[in-house]
Amino acid sequence: MNRPTRPTDRQPPEPDPLPAAARRMADAMAAHFPDPAREPLEAEALRRASAAGVAGARDVRRAERAGVTTTDRTVPGPPGAPALPVRLYHPDSAAPGPRPLLVFFHGGGWVMCDLDTHDGLCRELALGSGASVISVDYRRAPEHRFPAAVEDACAATRWACAHAAELGCDPARVAVAGDSSGGNLAAAVTLMTRDRGGPPLAAQLLLYPALDHRLLGRSATAYATGFFHTTAHMRWYWAQYLGPQGDGAHPYASPGLAPDLTGLPPALLVLPECDPLRDEGVAYGRALRAAAVPARVETYRGTFHGFLGTLGQLPEAAHALATASSWLSGILAPPRGRTGVNSGGAKGSTRPLD
Repeated sequence: MNRPTRPTDRQPPEPDPLPAAARRMADAMAAHFPDPAREPLEAEALRRASAAGVAGARDVRRAERAGVTTTDRTVPGPPGAPALPVRLYHPDSAAPGPRPLLVFFHGGGWVMCDLDTHDGLCRELALGSGASVISVDYRRAPEHRFPAAVEDACAATRWACAHAAELGCDPARVAVAGDSSGGNLAAAVTLMTRDRGGPPLAAQLLLYPALDHRLLGRSATAYATGFFHTTAHMRWYWAQYLGPQGDGAHPYASPGLAPDLTGLPPALLVLPECDPLRDEGVAYGRALRAAAVPARVETYRGTFHGFLGTLGQLPEAAHALATASSWLSGILAPPRGRTGVNSGGAKGSTRPLD
């Protein structure tokens, strides 16, 4: 496949693992996003690119989506920290009675993105799963380094559990979710709530999560460049989040390095094939299962990091989102309607790469 090249580009492997439509999307997104191979990264430049939507359709439709009612408000942050902006999504067509509740943390390398960039994805999750969603705008790096963001995420989750009933939701059916760095926060929150005595969480939905600061997986080399999100981007994000003195091996920073995963809620990991982070997600799924935690890993061939933002353009995005929504609906069903805690099997993928 002939593509314009830059001297700093490393070409993807041949044959290209991305189908033509996905290749066009990945290249278009990369062309308008700051690249550490061409210039030093700066937080403000990345934030401007994200706000302008030039991160490509990382986010599912930003337009208003019929069938969901939203409310913006703030909730208390951790002790001594400012209040946290959140956006509540209530599906209008939800079944009578208390709904499940999903606490969502947006991606963006802990540096960029906000409630607006991930508005479309949260609407789709609410509509597809029938759950109410709380999207959390946590403090960002490098102004606020680890553990600020994860403490914010934990505080918001505890607030959500404590106030679920007044939101029309069931406090026994609260799950966490996030994409990329937001998936990191979701995974870390399950560890924090377990370690700190609750509240218990019902599930964790991890969308191409960042789980290990070392980036040692084979995928971090195989897909280091040429697929929009690069390994160099991820190393820079980790540096901003941790700072020069940060402990990347801390399990709340790198959940993939946690020595004990017992007692965590069931997990679904959605992983793109051509993602530097893929292998750490695969490893985390295995580690969860080894700890007797029901964990399902779905790996999508011919996709790249952030592919859920291509809903309406790549069929794999619709498939992955439908799978995630269906899994949430099953795992968060009222006890009388549940057919099994894992709702779809504890191992494997429809398109396994491991």
